[in-house]
Amino acid sequence: MELRQIMYFIEVAKREHVTDAATTLHVAQSAVSRQLVNLEKELGADLFIRQGRNVKLTPVGKIFLEHMEHALKVIENGKREVEEYLDPQKGMIRIGFPSSLASYTMPTAISAFRERFPHVKFNLNQGSYHSLVEGVINGEFDMALIGPVPMNEKKIKGSVLFTDHIVGLLPNTHPFAKRESLYLNELAEDSFVLFPEGYILRDIIVNACKQIGFNPQISFEGEDIDAIKGLVSAGLGITLIPEITLVDNIPRSTVKIPIVEPNVTRTVGVIIPSERQLLPTEKLFYEFLKEFFGMLDRFQR
Repeated sequence: MELRQIMYFIEVAKREHVTDAATTLHVAQSAVSRQLVNLEKELGADLFIRQGRNVKLTPVGKIFLEHMEHALKVIENGKREVEEYLDPQKGMIRIGFPSSLASYTMPTAISAFRERFPHVKFNLNQGSYHSLVEGVINGEFDMALIGPVPMNEKKIKGSVLFTDHIVGLLPNTHPFAKRESLYLNELAEDSFVLFPEGYILRDIIVNACKQIGFNPQISFEGEDIDAIKGLVSAGLGITLIPEITLVDNIPRSTVKIPIVEPNVTRTVGVIIPSERQLLPTEKLFYEFLKEFFGMLDRFQR
């Protein structure tokens, strides 16, 4: 079994089309087909069901794909580890992050890190809370910035970098727009703009409202922070939002007001896999994050 055959197999399985896979791999279709036939002969099993130009994995093909994807990740990590041991300051870091950390936290940390290590490269991936946790567990990401930090996942290790306050974002025409602070129960009759169900920030806000005796009336939903800000800016509702997302600017026609009771917060931090050691370049960035945000926290205090 050759590495080339495995790569061809994975690409065809992903695209379910031999010609498309060959185009992506920049090789002739006949070469891909020949290698797949040779692989099946060596294994003594059909990996694909042929349907004209399209193909689908057989049950045994699905099992083989899972193992081969894992094998390729091991090979890639081995190659990266050798390269990074030769020069950790020129490696690659694959990192995930949610939309709430995309505009300020992530760019600020990477910019500060690259001032010290300018040749390190980053592969950046934005995702939802649960996809980030799964991505770190299955090796899709080396680490992820995340909020809140999960502490009870068996296959990841979480480190808290700072605590982020949840604040009110209201249209500037709202009756409370000139207030210096708000009690959360004062917003019980308002229409809320929140993330869809399944998003962790929605859960934080809904749970905070329920704890003081009301279910928020949700008028609109947005799948990222900018969409939610835009809906509030258009006067379509209010929201509760992490304060870190408003560092650079407050959207036009809105006001930011602290919530003083209850004090709603979330932890923000970094998660790494617990079942493998970080590669040298990854470790550089992981230790830098803890140092960088620790320094910011001391400065703010």
